[in-house]
Amino acid sequence: MFRSISNAITLLMATALLVACSPKLDWRTVQSPQERYTALFPGKPDKLERRIPYLDQEFLQTLEAVKIDEDIYSVSTIQLPASQSASLSKLISLLQSNLLDRARASGGDVLIEDGFYKTSEGQRLPTKDYYLDLKKDGKTQQLMRVRWINRVAVNGDSWIYQVSVLHTNAESESTKTFFAKEAYDNFFSDFSPE
Repeated sequence: MFRSISNAITLLMATALLVACSPKLDWRTVQSPQERYTALFPGKPDKLERRIPYLDQEFLQTLEAVKIDEDIYSVSTIQLPASQSASLSKLISLLQSNLLDRARASGGDVLIEDGFYKTSEGQRLPTKDYYLDLKKDGKTQQLMRVRWINRVAVNGDSWIYQVSVLHTNAESESTKTFFAKEAYDNFFSDFSPE
């Protein structure tokens, strides 16, 4: 009898260890040659395309995103032709202000810090990381980490990338501390544009 109880406990412990070790996130490298980047997603992303109006023109925006529990990991890409490069800084500013103004209007906070990203050639380049705390009725509802990266192709076209993770049902933990976890840091550190 003692032996069967011991075997049952051993089996339960082994099962618990296997469950604890099995990853919730299924990390995979996603290559997007048309959008000129490689990213590490925690699951298979869906891909959407839409046209976004800007002044008197439209740009194609491609979005690859995956939802894991209460997190949405996404990479948004806009290609700006070389002939319209004069619009680049205004377009990036518009993309940024849409999110940052929304966070501030909700009563939330925006923290901006220096960061780095690596290119497909392994070069480390500076960028800014934005940590957003979005509130509703004075309570934190969503946390977001986002960065915008601009790369110029050999033909002069500009590629604008918005790399972000949105977390819903947020706790009271600070946004920067929350996104310092490995599951989020991997996504940002392993995004590589050409």
